Amino acid sequence: MLDRIREARRNESGFTLIELLIVIVILGVLAGIVVFAVSGINDDSKTSACKSDKKNVEIAAEAYYAQNKNYPATLAAAQAALVPGYLHSWPSDTTITWTFTAAAAGPPAVPAHVTVGASNNGTAC
Repeated sequence: MLDRIREARRNESGFTLIELLIVIVILGVLAGIVVFAVSGINDDSKTSACKSDKKNVEIAAEAYYAQNKNYPATLAAAQAALVPGYLHSWPSDTTITWTFTAAAAGPPAVPAHVTVGASNNGTAC
């Protein structure tokens, strides 16, 4: 009985160390490819969110102008004026820049204008 067990163990075949190392290397290469692919998707989503935030602020500013016939003059004034009635909340992950151009005097009067810029982590979107 003991001889049969010893002979069965001698005849067992398994994976060699080289075969196991090759499989581990292949899995590592595949994992590296997936990590780089996913990081690119994440960057695209941040850019899309930044563009969406910028567009929402622009639309809110235009809605404010349609009702009040002027734009808020500063970024702080825009936050105070737009958040209660035109935006649910001010974008927190996107840095909004607010450039206000005053109305030109004299006929024909040029209406005031606001340029909204946005960036995410210092990168313009």
